[in-house]
Amino acid sequence: MPIRQLPDILVNQIAAGEVVERPASVVKELVENALDAGALRVDIDLEEGGVRLIRIRDDGGGIPPEELPLAVQRHATSKIGSLDDLEAVATLGFRGEALPSIASVSRFSLISRREDEAHGSALEVEGGRVGDVTPRPHPRGTTVEVRDLFYNVPARRKFLRAERTELGHIEEWLRALALVRPDVELRISHNGKASRRYKGDEDLFSGARLVETVGREFADNALRIDHSAAGLRLHGWIAKPAYSRASADQQYLYVNGRAIRDRSVAHAVKQAFADVMYHGRQPAYVLFLELDPTRVDVNVHPAKHEVRFRDARLIHDFVYRTLHEALADTRAGQTHHAAADAAMTAFAAVPASGAASMPDWSRPMPQPNLALRVDETRAAYAGLYGPTPAQIASGADVWTPSPMAPDAAVDESGALVPPLGYAVAQLHGIYILSQAADGMIVVDMHAAHERIGYEKLKTAHDGEGVRTQPLLVPQTVAVSEREADVAEAESATLAELGFEVSRAGIQSLLLRGVPALLAQGDTEALLRDVLTDLREHGESLRVRSARDELLSTMACHGAVRANRRLTVPEMNALLRQMEATERSGQCNHGRPTWAHFPLAEIDRWFLRGR
Repeated sequence: MPIRQLPDILVNQIAAGEVVERPASVVKELVENALDAGALRVDIDLEEGGVRLIRIRDDGGGIPPEELPLAVQRHATSKIGSLDDLEAVATLGFRGEALPSIASVSRFSLISRREDEAHGSALEVEGGRVGDVTPRPHPRGTTVEVRDLFYNVPARRKFLRAERTELGHIEEWLRALALVRPDVELRISHNGKASRRYKGDEDLFSGARLVETVGREFADNALRIDHSAAGLRLHGWIAKPAYSRASADQQYLYVNGRAIRDRSVAHAVKQAFADVMYHGRQPAYVLFLELDPTRVDVNVHPAKHEVRFRDARLIHDFVYRTLHEALADTRAGQTHHAAADAAMTAFAAVPASGAASMPDWSRPMPQPNLALRVDETRAAYAGLYGPTPAQIASGADVWTPSPMAPDAAVDESGALVPPLGYAVAQLHGIYILSQAADGMIVVDMHAAHERIGYEKLKTAHDGEGVRTQPLLVPQTVAVSEREADVAEAESATLAELGFEVSRAGIQSLLLRGVPALLAQGDTEALLRDVLTDLREHGESLRVRSARDELLSTMACHGAVRANRRLTVPEMNALLRQMEATERSGQCNHGRPTWAHFPLAEIDRWFLRGR
């Protein structure tokens, strides 16, 4: 077959295969065009999941009548004019492929009017064949109608799913848009019935927008993130580790306002949660990454789902460290009485006396007196956490918490109470019951002590650094040529991780030393995994993860066991340690270590006040 020029209609239909995957793709492209035109209200009308009809109305700037035919031509756009513009794209759309691609596989009409025009103008396209521009009444803005999607490409249409499924994809994309553009009002109807409305004029960090998009439970468990460094800013919300998902359905990432998927950032988030997430669960987050547009290439995917960072290693490290440090501050009791969207505050240990140090768990523990009053418990810690009744009666100075310990609360008597309150009893040899300022705290003592021991072990090993254990007999490790190249280029990084390794050949390495703590494991497999991480993400946390897994096991075996009887001072000592320990809200396996029951909720159990 001779070489020949493809007809324009076929070219557009081929492009539609990349740009228009399903009705949700059409909605995405058209709504993004509306936002680029300055719209503050967008109406989305759908029929049969968008297959029969997609109508997008906006109140944006509109299109001049003479430009309507150009708008449905390939690579015609008002958003870039030079290579410099392409390298610093700030708009959602810019490729000039969406409208001609959509028009080539549907019955398409475009109506628009600018503010200074007496009437609107309309253009119709059927199966890629462009009609004439005609006058049409229309308010300021633009309306695009897409009917009978893929009517002329039956092979594509048969791959569409059920109406409910296609509608679900549209609603999910609009939810993601509503999170990043709370200033825009979105009205959605399906089959003639209003289905959802997102109000405009809201702040990016408004609690109302978070609730109506991701849900009340996420909002109640959200931790606010806002950190800037090296010309980067990461802000938004991450859900507390105790709030996790079976799937990645609540993971929203935006780069300069564009919703994207990125393996490197997703890996950084996963690594940040690795130490606090229950096995097999997924973290939930809404994160906005902002950087200079010249440092990110958005022109790597026809549908603009992916980007390429020019400093991918820096981005990965920035995201990981920001979230890792934020999660480290999730100490038990820290935020149970604070608003869900309050900014996270670093929490430091309150100065402790000998009485508040961790007890010697090896000695016999007498059964605590279950009738012991909280006042008596408080008396033993008067110098640490609030006054005794005698101090209040005598008018003595009342202890106030350090500025580094902002989570102390005031009970009904006016006394300051630590975040996890004062222990009153041990339940079934497993749980500690504590009276907090505004209710009851229940602590899983084994899970809590396990985390405390684990964090102490990590701190000790971090202080020493990763020691290398030389091998008596160096080992030859077979790798791919690409892995050998990485090992040679990253020899200094490997040394920091405890590996003494050099290149032995095109596809082989000579391993002379391994991380001492992990010397009994499969160090060759670990080395290969580290090389894979360095190649794909620019850094590796494999050694740290393997080390942490070993330390976690050690901490678990060393933690206080169920049915070990604790005295009330020992229980209080454990509570104070929890308040001062990083990540103490979860055990080493991601399970919660404590629960809070507000007094109002307990009152409802017994119908008090009704």
